[in-house]
Amino acid sequence: IYDRAGIALSAAKHDMVYSRLARRLRAGGDRTFADYLARLERGDEQEWETFINSLTTNLTSFFREAHHFELFAKYLKGVTERRPIKVWCSASSTGEEPYSIAMTAVEAYNRFDIPVQIVASDLDTNVLEQGRRGVYALERIEKLSRERVAKFFLKGTGSQEGYARVRPELQKLITFTRINLLDARWPIQGPLDVIFCRNVMIYFDKPTQYAILKKFMPLLREDGVMFAGHSESFLHATDLFRSLGRTMYERADGRR
Repeated sequence: IYDRAGIALSAAKHDMVYSRLARRLRAGGDRTFADYLARLERGDEQEWETFINSLTTNLTSFFREAHHFELFAKYLKGVTERRPIKVWCSASSTGEEPYSIAMTAVEAYNRFDIPVQIVASDLDTNVLEQGRRGVYALERIEKLSRERVAKFFLKGTGSQEGYARVRPELQKLITFTRINLLDARWPIQGPLDVIFCRNVMIYFDKPTQYAILKKFMPLLREDGVMFAGHSESFLHATDLFRSLGRTMYERADGRR
């Protein structure tokens, strides 16, 4: 799993890994862990994908770490050039984060027709599909203001009662795609204005984090910003990124 996805699993994760491996054994009809490992080593790509998906936790919510979206809105309002603004949400999970980015941008411009392009990526194909659909149980949006719900969601009726769908005008601002941050090449073209890489680096050891940050840096504009999770620190990569406070970063050679 480390070689495939860069995920570093400590001994503290033993019970979680055991539980999720056991589910895969039952689902695939393997009798022992050795049998399951042999299947993976034979190159069962579909099972590798399912296995990796099962080990990644997708804890997310709309406007999680809300101060980042306030800072993002401020960044947008500070762009005076007439040009497309490119944003990469590199750990999009089930879509709440990229849709929060899109809502923030629409509110900043006060219209849906905005010059903002958002790429939302994740390693987990299942959560990407959820994000593409843009359908959420009502309890997932209950903490949003009534104004935001009315502006950005359509509530279901009949068989869809209890769910809400993101409005098409918001969906069209986002492109969902699968990206493994460990891949040698990413289907991402810079320069990017903003990178959201929140609560994913915690899965990686320091050398892997550094390697990813080293690839982020040339993709980001010299005056661009990157947002990280509240529990993440990049003191080991100060030659690449400089903290602006509140888990917002700029390139170490940036010119903000």
